[in-house]
Amino acid sequence: MEQPYGYRRHELVEPDWRRLPGWRDASAEDWASAQWQRAHCIKNIKQLRGVYGDLLDESFYADLERDQSERATMSILVPPQMVNTMVPADVPTTEAMYADPVRRYMLPAFSERDPVWPSHPRSSRDSLHEAEMWAVEGLTHRYPTKVLAELLPTCPQYCGHCTRMDLVGNSTPQVDKHKFVLKPVDRLDAMVDYLRRTPGVRDVVVSGGDVANMPWARLEAFIERLLGIDTVRDIRLATKALMGLPQHWLQDEVRTGMERLATTARERGVSIAIHTHINSVQSVTPLVAQAARAMLDTGIRDVRNQGVLLRGVNATQKDLLDLCFALQDDASILPYYFYMCDMIPGSEHWRVAVHEAQALQHAIMGYLPGFATPRIVCDVPYVGKRWVHQVEHYDRVRGVSYWTKNYRTSVEHDDDALSRLYEYYDPIAGLPAEGQRWWRAEAGDATYDAATAAASRDAAAALAGT
Repeated sequence: MEQPYGYRRHELVEPDWRRLPGWRDASAEDWASAQWQRAHCIKNIKQLRGVYGDLLDESFYADLERDQSERATMSILVPPQMVNTMVPADVPTTEAMYADPVRRYMLPAFSERDPVWPSHPRSSRDSLHEAEMWAVEGLTHRYPTKVLAELLPTCPQYCGHCTRMDLVGNSTPQVDKHKFVLKPVDRLDAMVDYLRRTPGVRDVVVSGGDVANMPWARLEAFIERLLGIDTVRDIRLATKALMGLPQHWLQDEVRTGMERLATTARERGVSIAIHTHINSVQSVTPLVAQAARAMLDTGIRDVRNQGVLLRGVNATQKDLLDLCFALQDDASILPYYFYMCDMIPGSEHWRVAVHEAQALQHAIMGYLPGFATPRIVCDVPYVGKRWVHQVEHYDRVRGVSYWTKNYRTSVEHDDDALSRLYEYYDPIAGLPAEGQRWWRAEAGDATYDAATAAASRDAAAALAGT
């Protein structure tokens, strides 16, 4: 029987890096080395040209260079492992590179940005207001029982759509990055002290940046301190490097260190899991699967994927299901969440509308096992994760959705927080003409007052009642 999606299992393949002129002489030992991978990361257009040479037109390099100078919120940093998964099955051409999903978000091109609305008028550099909710520097306490610990402001790779673009990575011509004030040791001490004083927190997401950029001994010591807090029951390590730099997680020091942590966690009844960030099926290679299984073999509870829903990368039924099946079947990585791309500057060409995300959630149901069917969620400012079907009201004309929540964040102390409607905005380019006209008029008014929002909500409520 023909189905909208046809499942076929495909064997994972590590692309041959020697098809790229710049790495033609790299040995298998080189490629397996985390040190070699870090030393040969692509950090600028000159180095990219050194890898691809004349395989790509000069106009392609110029397109990327213009994006870096006029639009990009993240500087370029791509490990060889990730570069090698771009156009993985052939010698790259300019046309193939433009079409490649991994390249689209790791090496953004100026020509792909929305020419009219490169940024939404309501976008902001800390779109989730995480810094406002710092209990101490770097420790975001947004949910009642969970915190996010940003240990460091760097990663082994920089994604163009990074939600923490205000803090993570090098400054760009568009964004002068914020800096931590406290010394690293003082910042981590303050985090541990807060958690000891706050028994209502049971779940710590250890992130940054990417924990793979922290020297292992320091990371292990911090996690050991968390394991010594009786009220902490879940620890999640956030690392895109499980995919971008799997060689790091295959190092002996890391594997034996994770075994020590997993053993201590098991003795104390604490769950340790790794959360990674894979957006495209072609990023799932044998090395990635090997790294995931190596971590599971240490005794940690799980390896889970939190992808980001990106137009041109994975925002179709086939792309999402192909990725989820590869994760589940071949890499032992649990498909967990797909977040709608956050409203940072320059992200409009990647973002999808709430109704598109709802349609995608519907499209992937029934194919994967229930426990491995990812939830598509919208991270609503001042709210947090909400399943896309939890929207309270939705003005499809203006692309404004309204959401509620059942808890107060650390910056809210009034009863209104539990009854207030919080707003999220669809990309303007996909709105009907009436909605686009409204935003053109509204974009010049930075206030966007409560009366305007209330009128839109009332219209959405009236439409829902008809």
